[in-house]
Amino acid sequence: MTDTSWWRRAVVYQVYIRSFADGSGDGIGDIAGLRSRLGHLRDLGVDAIWINPWYASPQADAGYDVADYRAIDPAYGTVAEACWLIEEAHALGIRVVLDIVPNHTSAEHPWFQSALAGDPEARARYLFRPGRGEHGELPPNNWRSVFGGPAWTRVVVPDGTAGEWYCHLFAPAQPDLDWSNPEVAAEFEDILRFWFDKGVDGFRIDVANALAKAPGLPDAPDAAAGGPFVHPAWDQDAVHDIFRGWRKVADEYGDRVFVAEAWVEGERLARYLRPDELHTAFGFAFLGSSFVASVLEESIQGELDSARLVGAPATWVISNHDVVRHATRFARSQPDHPFTSHWDQDRWGAEEPDLALGLRRARAAALLTLGLPGTTYLYQGEELGLPEFEDMPVEARQDPQVIQAAGKVIGRDGCRVPLPWSGSTPPYGFGGAPTWLPQPEGWASYAADVQETDPDSTLTLYRRAVELRAKLLLHDDLAWLSAPDGVLAFARGDLQVWVNTTGDPVALPGTLLLGSDPGAEPGVLPGDAAAWIVVTGA
Repeated sequence: MTDTSWWRRAVVYQVYIRSFADGSGDGIGDIAGLRSRLGHLRDLGVDAIWINPWYASPQADAGYDVADYRAIDPAYGTVAEACWLIEEAHALGIRVVLDIVPNHTSAEHPWFQSALAGDPEARARYLFRPGRGEHGELPPNNWRSVFGGPAWTRVVVPDGTAGEWYCHLFAPAQPDLDWSNPEVAAEFEDILRFWFDKGVDGFRIDVANALAKAPGLPDAPDAAAGGPFVHPAWDQDAVHDIFRGWRKVADEYGDRVFVAEAWVEGERLARYLRPDELHTAFGFAFLGSSFVASVLEESIQGELDSARLVGAPATWVISNHDVVRHATRFARSQPDHPFTSHWDQDRWGAEEPDLALGLRRARAAALLTLGLPGTTYLYQGEELGLPEFEDMPVEARQDPQVIQAAGKVIGRDGCRVPLPWSGSTPPYGFGGAPTWLPQPEGWASYAADVQETDPDSTLTLYRRAVELRAKLLLHDDLAWLSAPDGVLAFARGDLQVWVNTTGDPVALPGTLLLGSDPGAEPGVLPGDAAAWIVVTGA
């Protein structure tokens, strides 16, 4: 029997709530703003929205430092407003997926505050350890924070002397929980039920592969030493017992879904997707894929192979809140190999972007990703063709990566800029001004109201693609087709997807249904463009 669960072929729209729409007029996106723009999402045709953390938080890392998982941050609204949003979205046929952050809490979470005050029960919920060295002056091990520096911070005990260290794989304001403590597991299963009871349709799990740590918290091996590199803080086998417990909770509520942010590959990733664990996991290969046919094809095949190992749907993500927007990633020369967002940022000063070219390629990439089998995630603003705000002043950036590196890295704020909805100058109809992150001048042409009535706009292209996908791409088949060098082509039943990553036009063999280049001549696929076609008699 074929599994027809909604999430296997859904188009999910990522709402970075702080930057989506501002209903209160304070320059910060909120639930009221999101509710006011549900019509945009309905018209786009998405099946679900995934909302980045909206919980009560001091915002040391844009909400990924949670102080209360059962409360809404006052900047965003209230739990009552959240329930209204869920009800209104459901009335429009849009499901709601929340972000959950189980690896760490905020340092202002009541549990951690009690731990700092010396409560042994609270302290046992986190990873507190004595330091090394004669006086405990050295961190307990050599782990490094994802944001830079040691993954340990030493606390000062109430009498003013230096005490133990606590682990934080991210910022010091994000202390890691000890998932070997059954109280932690029980708390999060109760949090899941709290939101499921309010009608939430699923959860995206932040850094799902980090929850379990190796017993004894040993030093990490030297990655340069050769051989398999298994970090004791990541992808430990014990994590799977945690998610088996979560799956039992979700199954109590029927057709709910988990999607894992798990930075592992191949068979290791497939283990998270076994029938009694999580339903799906993000496929991140596209985040590092250049706009080169061979690189894109390799990325696609790798994701399909991983998903097939356990019968899970493939998932496709070409932009999100952590990487350079792909309209800018594709605006410079493209290497014949995958690359990282950091590598791309390093090129900013050396190579000027061609944003018109980047947008052409981004439109082509939209038809590619929406033409693939499985679940497609859209990051807010990509339907408008937004580029990265590369020139945002360092002093305006709020990413903890920038703060911990003392401004020596650019961070992720350039992809988190508040959306332009209308008007010719900031705040472009977003809400109050100034916005929490500055918007660049010159974004009027990207505004949703301008694109709304333009049949050739990027917004119109996305709407049409999502509509056709829902009507025509109902099965999980994919067959690669022979194509000229630099061109990627595959068939999905009667529909074929062609992507030309070269600068030269090629002939198209069938009838055009939808093309990324509205000025293309019949039977021709221009350079840096994509098309959906039907070939009669094929």
